[in-house]
Amino acid sequence: MKMVLESQGRYREAEAMLRRDLEGSEKVLELEHPHTLASVSNLGSVLPRQGKYEDAEAMHRRATLEGMEKVLRPEHPDTLTSLGNLGSVLELEGQGKVEEAEAMHRRDLEGSEKVLGPEHPDTLTSLDNL
Repeated sequence: MKMVLESQGRYREAEAMLRRDLEGSEKVLELEHPHTLASVSNLGSVLPRQGKYEDAEAMHRRATLEGMEKVLRPEHPDTLTSLGNLGSVLELEGQGKVEEAEAMHRRDLEGSEKVLGPEHPDTLTSLDNL
């Protein structure tokens, strides 16, 4: 549903739906449960569409650095994708965090090459993001 709302440019509705999902996950599951962390990351992905860059950065930091790296492991594909998402938010106009963004994208690429291989579509996306 989030993807449908986003494709229609209904970002506020997508954000509201994702916040409800996150709230439910936090109540029912642990804060570091993989579904909860995915909910945090999904919310972080819709916020930049509304110019909420700092909020998006906070969500991706929580999902990646405070969650997925600990729960899943640093080289898990979901963690690597989340690193790339954080890097993308950091490089957005006005953030002024280009060096940190590059570091996140490099970690994503290096991990993807190691875990998924150099020709995997996710690895190629990571390379493109860098």
